[in-house]
Amino acid sequence: MAQTDSKVLVLGALAGVAGISLAVVFYRGLRSKRRVSWPGFYQNRTNDPGSGLLLVDGPVLPRGQAEVLERLEALIQCVSELKEEMKALKTALPSLPDQVREELKGHSEARRVSAQHRTAATRRKRTAGAASSPGGQSSEDAESEGGYMTALTDSEDEEQSDEEQTQGKLSVLLDRIDRLRQGGESDKRESLSVLLEQRDEFGQNSEFLWRLTRAYCDVHDVTVTLEEKKTHAENGKAIGEEAITVNPKCAESHQWYAIMCGIMAEYDSIQNKIKNGYIFKDHLDKAIELKPQDPLSYYLLGRWCYAVAQLSWIERKVAATLFGEPPSATIEDALKNFLKVEEIHPAYSKLNYVFLAKCYKALGQSEKARKMCEAASSMNTVSKEDEEAQKELDLLYPSVRV
Repeated sequence: MAQTDSKVLVLGALAGVAGISLAVVFYRGLRSKRRVSWPGFYQNRTNDPGSGLLLVDGPVLPRGQAEVLERLEALIQCVSELKEEMKALKTALPSLPDQVREELKGHSEARRVSAQHRTAATRRKRTAGAASSPGGQSSEDAESEGGYMTALTDSEDEEQSDEEQTQGKLSVLLDRIDRLRQGGESDKRESLSVLLEQRDEFGQNSEFLWRLTRAYCDVHDVTVTLEEKKTHAENGKAIGEEAITVNPKCAESHQWYAIMCGIMAEYDSIQNKIKNGYIFKDHLDKAIELKPQDPLSYYLLGRWCYAVAQLSWIERKVAATLFGEPPSATIEDALKNFLKVEEIHPAYSKLNYVFLAKCYKALGQSEKARKMCEAASSMNTVSKEDEEAQKELDLLYPSVRV
C-alpha cells in the first residue's frame, strides 16, 4: 500500500470516528439532562407486560425508546474501543512501508543508510520512547515520524533505481563486447577500445575486468609488431591480476589471468617463464574448482601438461634450481584433459583434435591418432587458432596414416 493511500485511509477512518464521537457527546449531554429531569428513570426499573410501557419511579417511557437508549449505551462502548484501535493503527502505520519492504526482500539485502540517517533514526527512537511515557504520543509526533520514514524510503528507492540503471547499462555493454569478439580483427580492436573508454565507470566489476583482460589477449593475437604484442600482454596480465583481487571467486578472472601469464612467457627470461608456468597452473586449477564444466580450462590445462611433458633435461634442471621442484606432468595427464574437453563439449575445436592426435601418437596409438586427425580435417578453418591447427595437422597427418 502506498504511503499516501495509507494516510487517506487513516484520515477517513478518523473523520468517521470523530463524527460518531460528536453524536455520542450530544447524546451524553442529552442523557445528563434527562437524569436531572427524570431521576427515577435510571433507578429500580420494572416491566409492565400488559401496558407495553416501562414503569419507573419517575416518568414513564415507551418500551421502544428505552431499548434505543440501551443500544446507544452499547454503541458508545464500541466507539470508545474503535477510537483506541485507530489510535494504535495511526501510531504503527509509519513503520508499515519498512515492514512490507523487508518481507518482499526476504531480509536478503542490507539497508544502505547513511551515518546521518542512522543518527536521526536513533534520535527518533529516543523521542518515541519518551513520548510513550505517561501522556502518550501526539498525532503531530506520529505524522512527523511518518514523514521521516517516507523520506527514508524514497531515498532508498532512489539508490536502488541508480543501481538498477548501472547494472542495466553494464549488461548492455557486456553483451555488445561478447558479440564484437565473434567478429574479425577490427571488431576485436573496437572491443578493447570500448572497454577502455568505460573503465572509469565499471573498473571495479570483475565481469568487466576479465573481459578487458580477454580483449588484451585477442588484440595481442592479431597484432604484428613484437613491441605492441608485448605491451598488450603486460597490460592484460596487470588487468587480470586486478580482476582476481576484485573478486577471487570469479572463475573467468582466474582463467584469463592464467592465459595472460602463459602469453607473457614468450617475452620473459627463463626464470620468469618458469615462474609464470607455476602461476598458470595454480590459477587454472582454481578456475576449474570454481567452474568445473568449462571446456576451455581443461583444454588449457591439457596444453600445460603436454608442454611440461616435453620439457628438456636442462629446462627441468633450471626449474629445480630456481624453485626447488620442477613442474611435473605426463602425456597421459595431457590426454586426460583433452578428452575431458570432448566429454563436456564434443568437437570443441580443431586444435583440441590435433593435440589429441599428438598425445595418441606419443603413446604409440596410431589408429586413434589418425581418427583424431580426420576429425580435425573435417572442421572448417575460421579463426587464427584454426589456421595454427591446420599447419600442425599438415605435418602430423602423414605420419599417422596406415
